[in-house]
Amino acid sequence: MRQVHHGCEVGHAVAELAKQVRVEREHAIVAQQQGPPLSRQMRQMEDELGVELFVRTARGIQLTEAAQSLLHDVPNILELARLARERALRAGKGMLGDLHVGIFGSGVLNVIPKLIGAFHAQRPEVRIRLRNLTKGEQIQALREHRITVGFHRLPPVEPDLAVLLVLREPMYVGMHESHALARQAEVSIRDLERQPMVLYPNTPLAGLAQEVMGAFRREKVQIAVEQEVEDVTTCVGLVCARLGLCITTESGTMLRLPGAVFRPLRSRFLKDIELSCVHRKADHSPVLAAFMEVVRGYAGDADRS
Repeated sequence: MRQVHHGCEVGHAVAELAKQVRVEREHAIVAQQQGPPLSRQMRQMEDELGVELFVRTARGIQLTEAAQSLLHDVPNILELARLARERALRAGKGMLGDLHVGIFGSGVLNVIPKLIGAFHAQRPEVRIRLRNLTKGEQIQALREHRITVGFHRLPPVEPDLAVLLVLREPMYVGMHESHALARQAEVSIRDLERQPMVLYPNTPLAGLAQEVMGAFRREKVQIAVEQEVEDVTTCVGLVCARLGLCITTESGTMLRLPGAVFRPLRSRFLKDIELSCVHRKADHSPVLAAFMEVVRGYAGDADRS
């Protein structure tokens, strides 16, 4: 960038000198101008570029081919420098750059698209890339700088990661529309005793599946786990196939698969579950700061509603 800046200055100075000594455009011959200041300025420009720009003759001062080429390129160089400066200023304000987002199952069905859409409306020139990753994969990707932010539930406490609670989502019971419990306005944990349950996600880190089993245990209700799957789409798909019932979040109810219906869950110990945004504490990029401003605004609205 510094070389470009010097090139722009020299090119601009050549153009100004050419005007001062009244370059004859057709022959590229300039009139003699007396005085050391002009000569010193010419020599300084030549030293800066490392090429001869002026030829002193008995007739005056003639521009070399290098000088003529520089004069031809000056408008383009100056415009490119202006654009580069403008882009640098916009990038410094978070208006340009890349935002890599780690997402997961049900979160992408409701809240996350709203956040990304709001951010894109404010900063349409920022390139947004989504990556579907589990909680553990997101944490690793953050530390390896492969993603900028991640969204998941029940994030573990990590010294190098910052966590912002986005909202707490209410819980629902999913079942086939032909199931007897579908006739109820709401379903309790007690209603689910010995009912075949499909749990997700089946990952080693604490998540919704562990929260569901914990709620059954605390309410002293026996849970009958029929299957454990990786994501909400597979889970609701099995519910549609009448292979069991499931407990999911409000986001999960956005999956309107044929035959699936959802009823609010009534439980003393599992009323809702958090959705959080996670990023590196040491990341001070303008794009991240701008995105987190959008997330905090949404979280504040969710608290007030």
